[in-house]
Amino acid sequence: MRVSNNLWSSLIESLVSVGNVARFLLRLIVGTPRALLRFGLIAEQIFNAGALSLVIIMLSGLFVGMVLGLQGFQLLQRFGSEDALGTATAIGLVKELGPVVTALLFAGRAGTALASEIGLMRATDQLSAMEMMAVDPIQRVVVPRFLGGVISMPLLAAIFSMIGIYGAQLIGVQIMHVDAGSFWSQMRASVGARDINEGIVKSVIFGVACSLIAVFEGYNAEPTAEGVGRATTRTVVTSAVTTLFLDYLITAMFL
Repeated sequence: MRVSNNLWSSLIESLVSVGNVARFLLRLIVGTPRALLRFGLIAEQIFNAGALSLVIIMLSGLFVGMVLGLQGFQLLQRFGSEDALGTATAIGLVKELGPVVTALLFAGRAGTALASEIGLMRATDQLSAMEMMAVDPIQRVVVPRFLGGVISMPLLAAIFSMIGIYGAQLIGVQIMHVDAGSFWSQMRASVGARDINEGIVKSVIFGVACSLIAVFEGYNAEPTAEGVGRATTRTVVTSAVTTLFLDYLITAMFL
């Protein structure tokens, strides 16, 4: 009986949390048109969330592509289809690994930065001071950071996929001596608009989800050092689980 009550309480708390996030998202959407008039603030957040994440995105994309080149070559060699390495790598990166791995890296780097920054502003009463001066902190602080993350995510995913394809080409063509013409021609012939659209849709949705979780956790963090730390931890964990769950749903939808 006690276990049943605990499960029921956990379910209720989860539904309440989802409702709070949905209400918070609605406030962000309402504040977006006015925030777009101050594009300088958004551009600054695009730099913080996107440009400052380029190093880890590019390095990770290169090594992931190189691993795909090695593993893909060994697998395709068993069937005598080494020339299809470009197709297998491109489809895997554009449709799946590019958006998913980028979202996980984005949550670990940019998401934690957003959550800790807003949480620290909450802990030092900066958000409360804005409210006392009749300045909406959602409009001034949260919305630009949310939009910066949403805009940065698809761009980072595209860069990750391009660098990954280059890494696979580096291994497959330069080291494993796969024919370069077959590598690129089969890739261009096999990767269609539907595959690219799936990757774009995933990266946009992941960007919305990860950015929303980060700003929500930071804005609602307890005004203590421990509270900011817990908000940062929840940002990473929740973003990772949400990304993988949404990835399954979107993949099933496109199939």
